[in-house]
Amino acid sequence: MKTIEVTASRSYQVLIGSGLLSALGREVKKLCKASKVAIVSDSIVFPLYGERAASSLREAGFEVIDFVFPAGEESKNGRVYLELLNFLAENHITRSDCLIALGGGVVGDLTGFAAATFLRGIDFIQVPTTLLAAVDSSVGGKTAIDLPAGKNLCGAFYQPKLVLCDTDALNTLPEDIFRDGCAEVIKYGILYDPALFAHLTQFGLAFHREDVIARCVELKRDVVMEDEFDTGARMKLNLGHTIGHGVEAQSHFSISHGKAVAIGMAIVARAAQRQKLCTAETKEQIVALIQQFGLPTETEYDAESLYKSALSDKKRAGGTVNLIVPIAIGNCILYPIEVTKLQSFIQEGL
Repeated sequence: MKTIEVTASRSYQVLIGSGLLSALGREVKKLCKASKVAIVSDSIVFPLYGERAASSLREAGFEVIDFVFPAGEESKNGRVYLELLNFLAENHITRSDCLIALGGGVVGDLTGFAAATFLRGIDFIQVPTTLLAAVDSSVGGKTAIDLPAGKNLCGAFYQPKLVLCDTDALNTLPEDIFRDGCAEVIKYGILYDPALFAHLTQFGLAFHREDVIARCVELKRDVVMEDEFDTGARMKLNLGHTIGHGVEAQSHFSISHGKAVAIGMAIVARAAQRQKLCTAETKEQIVALIQQFGLPTETEYDAESLYKSALSDKKRAGGTVNLIVPIAIGNCILYPIEVTKLQSFIQEGL
C-alpha cells in the first residue's frame, strides 16, 4: 500500500493499494465520530461493491444507509443533487455523520458538492472505483454539478477527509472505461513528468497501476498544495479540458470525459505546433501516445461549434480564455488567448 499526504485547507491521506475496500470501516472509524454513514453510489458500481463497503462499515459499528442514482454524467445535475440532499435530511444525517462517495468522477463530484452544502458542510470520504477518479477527480477538493449551460458550473472547493483507492476495483472496469482514465494519466506525463510519459510509451496499457496512480496523485498533490483554489498553477491541470468539455457538450455527453480530453489534448498540441509553440516532434509524441492507448485524436465537430461551447468554460476570464499549451514533454504553459482568436486556434488544431 502507498500513502500520500495532502496538505490543503484540510489535510488528509490518499491510500492506494490492493484489497483496501475491506478496510474502509476501520479507516473511517479513525477519522470520524459518526454514528451513521451514507454511501452514495451509482447503478453500476453499487451492485459490484456496495455490500462489501457497507459490511466493512457495519463491522466498524456504523449504521449504514445508501443512495443510488442512475450511472452517467447526465445524473450530475441539480435534480439528483436535490434528491440527495432531501434523502440526507429525511434520514436525519447530522453534522457529525459522514458521506462515502463510492464510484467514479460523477459520484465523487456529486457527493462532494452535497457534503459541502448540506448543513453547511459535513465530512465525506472518496472511494474511487475508476482510474480517472483515482488519479484525478478524487484528489484536490473540486466538487460540482453540471448546468444546462456547461459542465461543473455549480460547485465548491471542499476537501475530503480521506481518499481510499482499492486498485482491485479497476479489475472490473470495462476496458473502454479504463482507457478513459488513461487520458488523465497521459495528461500528467505531458504536464510534468517525462519519466512517466516514457513509462507509458514503453508499457502502454500494461503500466504498473499502483506506481502510476501514486505518481499521478503525488503530482496533483503538489499542485493542489501550491494553488488549492485554482487561480494559477492548478489551472494547468486543465490541459485539453476547455476544448474537451466542448466536445462533451456537443455530443450531449455521448462522448466520455476521457475521450473528450484526449481529443482536446491532441487539438491543442497540433495548434501549438502550427503556431511554433512546440516542435513537430513534441506534437507527434503526444498524438502517438494518445493513439497508442486507443483514444481518439480527431473530432467530427467543427471549430465554430467547439468555440461556442468553450465560451461557457470556467477558465474564461472576461475577454480571454486560459488554455494550457505544451512546449515540450513535461513542460506546459498557461496561454491566455483572446476569445476572438480562440476559434482560429481550435481550427489550427483540427
